Amino acid sequence: MLLSAWYQCVRGCPGRYDVFDVIYRCPACGGLLEVVHDAAALAERSSSEWRELFTGRARVGANTQYPIPASGVWSKWEWVLPQLRPENIVTLGEGFTPLLPAPRLASSLGLDDLWVKQCGVSHTGSFKDLGMTVLVSAVAQMMADGLNPVRAVACASTGDTSAALAAYAAAAGIPAIVFLPRGKISTAQLIQPIANAAHVLALDTDFDGCMRIVKEVTRDRSIYLANSMNSLRVEGQKTVGIEIAQQLGWQVPDWIVLPAGNLGNISALAKGLALAYELGVIDRLPRLAAAQAELANPLYQAYQTGFQRFEPVTAGATAASAIRIGDPVSYEKAVAALRQFDGVVEQASEDELADAAALADRAGLYACPHTGVALAVTAKLARRGVIEPGQRVVVISTAHGLKFTDFKVGYHEGALADVVARRRNPPVELPADAEAVRVELDQWLARAGHQLDERQQTTIQDRLGWRYEQV
Repeated sequence: MLLSAWYQCVRGCPGRYDVFDVIYRCPACGGLLEVVHDAAALAERSSSEWRELFTGRARVGANTQYPIPASGVWSKWEWVLPQLRPENIVTLGEGFTPLLPAPRLASSLGLDDLWVKQCGVSHTGSFKDLGMTVLVSAVAQMMADGLNPVRAVACASTGDTSAALAAYAAAAGIPAIVFLPRGKISTAQLIQPIANAAHVLALDTDFDGCMRIVKEVTRDRSIYLANSMNSLRVEGQKTVGIEIAQQLGWQVPDWIVLPAGNLGNISALAKGLALAYELGVIDRLPRLAAAQAELANPLYQAYQTGFQRFEPVTAGATAASAIRIGDPVSYEKAVAALRQFDGVVEQASEDELADAAALADRAGLYACPHTGVALAVTAKLARRGVIEPGQRVVVISTAHGLKFTDFKVGYHEGALADVVARRRNPPVELPADAEAVRVELDQWLARAGHQLDERQQTTIQDRLGWRYEQV
């Protein structure tokens, strides 16, 4: 089986371009490029053989003949970048992240069957690792072959992209340049590229301003653009949809809901699922829901016009800082994906996203504000009947909550703007006195008891072997 992939214009212009060339847009029309695979060659292996192959590579101690068994992305190497030589793969163990059933959270949000794909349980704490392993590996091969002048990689970022780029570039020994909007990302996100020795430039602008500058800087072909308008990123990120189906026993959920900012992620999700469907690995497509913050909602506004009109917006200050983007690069790809997957777009206010994140935390998760946006949108769609009773929903959690400690602290201190912190849980300060502690615990247990329904109380009593008496 001789496999290959190439760049092609998303608008259908003729011409194929080498995936190891320094090119981001169609030379004819200026549209974005996408990586296209030789589907006929891939179809030489049956759908059952692909499922068996991918399942085998996911096992602990899997096939030692496969070079990178620990990577969820490279376990699907043939569907990602088949021309990449194994010695050039740069991996930090990305992918194979947990897909968790969340019955308590489902009940709180008005759903019957909810799962959360924990993409933040990754090396740098976000789904961006999935795409960056592919891009940096490709650059490693470009530099090894000496076929183009690349000397460094660069990106504009609201935090997570910069962290992923810096880490993978450091692992490969490739210089990395990061453009960040000064004062608009969390401390945890800022320190990641600094720690990984990237050259960090904090600019007095927002993400869209950083993006304009990095596109100008990377006109110099020696500095390679690492943002999601680079389609190599999409090839890694597309594996998340395939992985969800794999984790559900090759069954497809009814809905996948995910935060939407620069729109590369929803484009990637659709691309992976569409390929799996074309090759018969899955038997249907899910519906997609793009979740935007109300203060950064250009896709939502365009959706309200049936995508007849798109206007960039000036993104406002939202807790969901990673999707604080007013002029998304991958808009055209995202619209095509939503149309193909019968998708919808919905938005969440600051209060809605914060409340949804707090509900998730109370169900045992530790949700970032962007996941809060997706959960709030999921609840809205369920209340309106768009998500129907009994349908299975997967929400993609894009980053780890530990990156957003200030958001969590602000919520529980009641200090977030435009947020009613209904589920605040501040620490109780007491003297070091056993009686004072006992009184506080009696009061707390009484309040907690009133919040338990009869079934939960019975379960707790049975497990602990004592009868709880409400005060």
